[in-house]
Amino acid sequence: MIQLRPWKIVLVAVALLFGILFTLPNLVPAGSLPGFLPGQRLNLGLDLQGGSYLLYEVDTDALKKEQMGNLVEEARTSLQASQIQFSGLGQNGAGVIVRITDAAKLDAAFTELSKLAQPIPNTVAKDLILTRGPDQTIQLAQSQQAGVAATVKAVDQTIEIIRRRIDALGTREPSITRQGTNRIVIEAAGLSDPQKLKDIIGKTAKLTFQMVDDNVPQADIAAGHVPPEDIVLPSDDKYAPVYVLQRRAVVTGEMLVTATQAYDQSSLGP
Repeated sequence: MIQLRPWKIVLVAVALLFGILFTLPNLVPAGSLPGFLPGQRLNLGLDLQGGSYLLYEVDTDALKKEQMGNLVEEARTSLQASQIQFSGLGQNGAGVIVRITDAAKLDAAFTELSKLAQPIPNTVAKDLILTRGPDQTIQLAQSQQAGVAATVKAVDQTIEIIRRRIDALGTREPSITRQGTNRIVIEAAGLSDPQKLKDIIGKTAKLTFQMVDDNVPQADIAAGHVPPEDIVLPSDDKYAPVYVLQRRAVVTGEMLVTATQAYDQSSLGP
């Protein structure tokens, strides 16, 4: 017959008691236990309680197209500010091309456009590659490192947005991870309706601030003569039927860190 010392029996009993206490929250309805008892429940995965599994892919082609569109407007603004005449500005394949009218200003235009290249974070490389082409043209293309960095940033931002939207559903501890370069795996345990999850995640939200171009006469707007650097958007207020906005966004959503509501004291009356 095995003889156990009293302290061993007490130790086993205490361990058993703690095991029961920490198991109780998973056996009874949530919130039914007294506050002084442990309340942490075991987080069951998809294999134990079911749920939804989704695989998303970031549209890197659309991302690059948008970046090239912004680059066109930045090049236009830079050349106009330097009073350099140009033509044929637009996207050309995976980059942007522009023809400088005056050959004597080709070097000056190259210098001004080179200022658009920005350093890639955590590297010594620039995000743009400029080359001179035939017939006084300059080509601007995104570097490979910049493309990878932009994709990584877009995926990180998308993961954060998806996490906030899923959290609003009350799903506990969803798993949202990166797969490869541009894919996102979503596992939402306990959420058995994948279509509801898709509807929440698929809501499009994009914030941009664009300046109104007041220099375009209403007659030109009515005739469709709008500068190429502007766009026309319908109005939903009583002040104007349409608004002419600059294509280039002054501020975009990813630039914002926080937002608060306040009153502008300078605009308040006495």
